[in-house]
Amino acid sequence: MTIRTSLGAIVAALALLTVSGCAVTRGQESVGAYIDDTVITTGIKARFFDNKEVAGSSISVETLNGTVMLSGFAKNAREKTVAENIARDVKGVKAVKNEIAVRP
Repeated sequence: MTIRTSLGAIVAALALLTVSGCAVTRGQESVGAYIDDTVITTGIKARFFDNKEVAGSSISVETLNGTVMLSGFAKNAREKTVAENIARDVKGVKAVKNEIAVRP
């Protein structure tokens, strides 16, 4: 299962790299930084789907220059915390902004 998830993450990263011109033309970051951010985002999403405590489809991940922004909805405070901890543990993450809302 882990190999399958990793392979899916690599394929997703390669697909995202083919459309890398959008971010670079806006002048937000260099091509290298965009690739690094894409790898970080893909790694976090893959770990979300591997983790039973986090609903990966309910949480969005955006990365800009190593700063990760998490948004979306969590079932409880524990899921929100676990998602943040997963994001912090990914190589290359400089900071995490956790904007996940807990649904009552």
